[in-house]
Amino acid sequence: MSKKDVFEKYYKEYDEWFTVNKHLYLAELNIIKKVIPPQKNGMEIGIGTGMFAEPLGIKIGVEPATKMAEISRRKGIEVHNGTAENLPFDNGIFDFALMVTTICFVDDVFQSLSEAYRVLKDKGQIIIGFVDKESKIGKQYQAEKEKSKFYKNATFFSTEEILDFLEQSSFNNFEIMQTLIEEEGIMNTSKILNGYGLGSFVVIKASKKEKK
Repeated sequence: MSKKDVFEKYYKEYDEWFTVNKHLYLAELNIIKKVIPPQKNGMEIGIGTGMFAEPLGIKIGVEPATKMAEISRRKGIEVHNGTAENLPFDNGIFDFALMVTTICFVDDVFQSLSEAYRVLKDKGQIIIGFVDKESKIGKQYQAEKEKSKFYKNATFFSTEEILDFLEQSSFNNFEIMQTLIEEEGIMNTSKILNGYGLGSFVVIKASKKEKK
């Protein structure tokens, strides 16, 4: 089953995750809120059912799974059918592009980042939220990968790998934050720290630079 087909078939189970794991979802949402540029024109790549776009005020996005896109549209979001590797937008029209866990499911990371670069304005920003594969949750997801409907086809990355992908794709001015930090065996879902290495969920914000 392809990555798209998985999300097409199990879209209800996808939505249920946010209810069952509300504390994790809110931690991820809160850290992303801290890096979203205010009063700017942004879009989300892999918008899913709008669980991030709606509370973040993002009004436009791309999603290949039609049933998930329909749910986002019912929330008032303009959703275009498409993939990260082939965004259906003109050059240089967005102030920022958001990807939340999407990078784990793309077929071509560099093509996806190239497309994000293309649709961003000069000095526009890309924001990537992901589970670091070197973290506690990242290692757990990888250990249970074959049992998961969603993560079976996922590719997990470390923060260093994502930073390298971004640098090679002509992004710079990195801002890194982390949350879901384990303290004495308990997952702290409210603490947000700069940098990476302690938190399971990492957010990187980077700016588009002119290609030479």
